Amino acid sequence: MIHLHATAGRPGDLHLWAEQEQARPRTRGGADGPPRHPFAADADALIALTRDRGLPVGLPAPMVVTLPSGERAPLRSDVTGAGSLAAWRVPTLRYAAAQAAELLPAIAADPSPATGGTSIAYFARAVDLALSMLAAGRVLPGLVTNEDAFEARWRAHPDAVLDRRLHELAAAMPPVCRAGVETGSGHPLSAFLDGIVDAIAREALRGRGPLPGSGRSLAARWLRALTTTGSTVSGDAPELLALGAELDAWRRAALSPSAPFRTCFRLEEPVGEEGEEAPAQPWRVSLLLQALEEPSLVVPAEQVWQAAGPLRTLDHVLDHPQEHLLRDLGRASRLWPDLESALAVRSPTELELDVRGAHRFLRETAPLLQQGGYGVLLPSWWGHSRNRLGVRARAAGSRSAADSGTGTGLLGMEGICDYRWEVALGDDTIDLRELRAMASLKVPMVNVRGRWVEVQQDDLRRAIAFFEKTGDGTDQALPTDLLRAALGLEESGTGLPVVGVEAEGWLGDLLGGTSETTAQPLPSPSLLNGVLRPYQERGLGWMSFLGRHGLGACLADDMGLGKTIQLLALLLNEGGETGPTLLVCPTSVVGNWQREAERFAPSLRVHVHHGSGRRRGPELTDEAGHADLVITTYPLVVRDREILESVSWHRIALDEAQHIKNSQSQQAQAVRSLRAPRRVALTGTPVENRLSELWSIMQFLNPGLLGSASDFRRRFAVPIERYQDDAAATALRRLTGPFMLRRLKTDRSIIADLPEKVEMKVVCTLTREQATLYQAVLDDMMERIESSEGIERRGLVLATMTKLQQVLDHPAHFLGDGSPLPGRSGKLTRLEEVLEEALAEGDKALCFTRFAVMGSLLREHLERQLGREVLFLHGGTPRRARDEMVARFQSPAGPPVFVLSIRAGGTGLNLTAANHVIHFDRWWNPAVEQQATDRAFRIGQRRDVQVRTLLCMGTLEERIDRMMEEKRRLAGSIVGDGEGWLTELSTGELRDLVQLSREGVEG
Repeated sequence: MIHLHATAGRPGDLHLWAEQEQARPRTRGGADGPPRHPFAADADALIALTRDRGLPVGLPAPMVVTLPSGERAPLRSDVTGAGSLAAWRVPTLRYAAAQAAELLPAIAADPSPATGGTSIAYFARAVDLALSMLAAGRVLPGLVTNEDAFEARWRAHPDAVLDRRLHELAAAMPPVCRAGVETGSGHPLSAFLDGIVDAIAREALRGRGPLPGSGRSLAARWLRALTTTGSTVSGDAPELLALGAELDAWRRAALSPSAPFRTCFRLEEPVGEEGEEAPAQPWRVSLLLQALEEPSLVVPAEQVWQAAGPLRTLDHVLDHPQEHLLRDLGRASRLWPDLESALAVRSPTELELDVRGAHRFLRETAPLLQQGGYGVLLPSWWGHSRNRLGVRARAAGSRSAADSGTGTGLLGMEGICDYRWEVALGDDTIDLRELRAMASLKVPMVNVRGRWVEVQQDDLRRAIAFFEKTGDGTDQALPTDLLRAALGLEESGTGLPVVGVEAEGWLGDLLGGTSETTAQPLPSPSLLNGVLRPYQERGLGWMSFLGRHGLGACLADDMGLGKTIQLLALLLNEGGETGPTLLVCPTSVVGNWQREAERFAPSLRVHVHHGSGRRRGPELTDEAGHADLVITTYPLVVRDREILESVSWHRIALDEAQHIKNSQSQQAQAVRSLRAPRRVALTGTPVENRLSELWSIMQFLNPGLLGSASDFRRRFAVPIERYQDDAAATALRRLTGPFMLRRLKTDRSIIADLPEKVEMKVVCTLTREQATLYQAVLDDMMERIESSEGIERRGLVLATMTKLQQVLDHPAHFLGDGSPLPGRSGKLTRLEEVLEEALAEGDKALCFTRFAVMGSLLREHLERQLGREVLFLHGGTPRRARDEMVARFQSPAGPPVFVLSIRAGGTGLNLTAANHVIHFDRWWNPAVEQQATDRAFRIGQRRDVQVRTLLCMGTLEERIDRMMEEKRRLAGSIVGDGEGWLTELSTGELRDLVQLSREGVEG
């Protein structure tokens, strides 16, 4: 087993090295420098490790690091505050900044034990910060000295928010990260960030050619060096030093502008149209002064030159405005050498450009000037998608095989759409003649029908060749392919970006994301023993709409909104002559589905494929042929996969579809192997932990819609989960929206007669006994965790969390000694108070705990304390006893308090007699806790529901609650892989998480 570490080099490089379990023979230091680190892995092992994980391989480069050390060897790198510092030689792999930007996120996301600790995670956070600066445009060009050379470099230019993040990150740098940097050489984070920013900015600009500027002047050479592979700027040293000083002064001015005005450049397009035969007319860049506090207030340069004294406008006063403008224009000419011609005039007011110069200004110069702190005003159409030349797919019709009873939904070539590509500019279609005319102009921007458009000659040539080859561009595709094309996830084959997809009828509704609102609601079927609510009628119509066209539907209504009755109504609506529907559900709810079918749809012929006497082979085929609904379980789909595959199913429906959230599991693979022209998934939590779960469900419903698993991770999961990419999140919602219908109980437009749900965190204090036990467990377990690794470490982390949670529940729970309960737990005291208040009002309450032992203790104690019967449900409760408890609790005269193990009682129960829900301890997964809460907050509830979560102040419960809230961004439950994220914390992070704060202890 080896442990990876990352250490900063100079200037801005990153070195990867590792410690291993077995020590090498100790070598003494000598003329070659310090001794070799006895536990350091050699370069070959590092290379093998990176290659095995598909990571980029760095350049072998030995390095001297300063580490806390004992008499004979360095201490482990995760040990701080002990030993004296000593220098050691370690083999490393050196990575330039561009490689590090690719390497670090990949290592940080690797769940293997060899991913190292805080140093890897730290530099991965630094890469995130650099990407944030780039995304916000907070970078500036500069000139830095590297030994005897001068290099053009892009440098970080943070705003107030990013600067605060930068200082916080710099203060948090683990010692091992800077172990290879000489004392007094500056903070290595700044050099590392500048290296990342420079590498990514240079790569982004490289494909666009050199920055504006021609000739052999020093400024031109510096500009070219900002986009080329070589960053060195040659020239006379004094001139280079002077340029560097000017750029530093400019950078400081950009960071803290002191004048109330700044120089501004406004690009103005020619008046009139420029067509194929029209003469070229000049563009103009007007020079202005712009008020910093009121950007809409600008003063033309003509007025500046005419001013006889200070420039006064409203509350703004600028002394010596002419000098200010000239000084700014001189500095700006370093970024835009074309400006030098305007400075040759005594009082410059504007600069004329041809169309190529205007395009360079829009594409390259304007961003540079903006980053340099100058104002830039551009035509309103620039950057607008309606002024982008692209292609649009226009669907001419569709043929849905699902209607005719043939095909298998989206698994084959059914639902084929005829469509053709057309070149589009906004709402206008551009024909082949106009394409040829634009290509003949050979300019980067053309005026088409009074609208300026940016065009690339290569794109025009490819588009012309495509249409000359295919004629009218007609082709065929699946509806989901067109939806992906509409979001830019499919190539058009023309070389132009896809700017839209248009269709009519049901396909237009689907592609427009309005299928739920345009699919006609269906009334309650005549054979339904009940009446659907309006939103359920809309859900029925939506599922029927998608089913008719062979498209899978995910009914993701909030728990308690009646997904079961909507599916049963769908079967009744089809009349029973269409063939059997296979329903796959958890074993625990098989009986519930039987009862609900008997209650709401007694005319349906239901067969349960479960138990040791279940039908097999031809017997099952015959039984299914005479049934409308066949109910089975997820484990049996795996076990009886071959038998179930042999049946011709009309529909496959999944209840609690999150059971296939792991796409590689046997359950998911077995379910996907079953074939049917219609598919439905029912789940209140389509995303519990990670976006990959959504991919797995959608891959069952509409295979290929979200691309391959790796493509989905690259396009959506990583950008959304790691970088909170709003554009990727929006694209994913648009892509899945037509196939997912989710309504919430809190939405009054959906269900107006459901009462309110009031959620609150109840902070509890620890008794002194709890605090003492907590600290003792913490000290003992942390020492063991620090000396462990791999699977053993993960097990110890979970054991520690469990023991600390038991202490926070009650000392008697942790000790298991049968000792008395009263007065020893802050949580228990608060629970008693809440229940006494509830019972005094005649209310009923549910109390959830993750521990069956604690549940048993609570039942016995609360019965004595409250003088009332308390029910207790756990995983070992027989089914008949479970049903009896539920019936008694629901009856008006039944027991008022129900203690439940959250694993056994968190799903499949209707407990609307309770209007208080108390989470005595945390499951640490919001989706699971929400399911438990919804035992009471569901249809049938008539009173407001109060939900209390008990938290011990200053302990791991309070800190984990805060971490869960921060991670609650993907369907409200992104907390890593269940509880697995807890075990991946570094030792330092773990110590911070579980340490005891004195403020939460009584007295």
